[in-house]
Amino acid sequence: MSEIVIFQENFATITYHSKQEMIKVVWNGAISKEQYQRAIEKALDFQQKEGPRIENYLSNILNQGIVSPESRKWFEVVALPRGVKQGLKKAAVVFDGNIFKKYYLNLILQASNAYKLPLKFFSTEEEAIKWFDLGKK
Repeated sequence: MSEIVIFQENFATITYHSKQEMIKVVWNGAISKEQYQRAIEKALDFQQKEGPRIENYLSNILNQGIVSPESRKWFEVVALPRGVKQGLKKAAVVFDGNIFKKYYLNLILQASNAYKLPLKFFSTEEEAIKWFDLGKK
């Protein structure tokens, strides 16, 4: 799988995977609102400026710390609509079923439904990628 590193810091690594037409974010540890926004904006800027077709977004939050309500709200009202406008078709989240993360994710799910963006939760990246590949020729 051809992979391009878009962003790499101690709190997040973002890569582009051409075969899956996917941006993948792997979160690590606690993050500030500024760090969260900077990472997501890097992914969105890559989607917009570099021109590759990016239809899939995978967020691995297995090792992610707490996301503030302000960061979640920013994602819902700024990042999510921008990603959809730029061609995003599916989004997946890999997480461990943690009840606090599930609450946060259910709020994101409600927002993604408003933009008619299919969002599913998985326990492994492999399961999410299989879902992305469904329906492709």
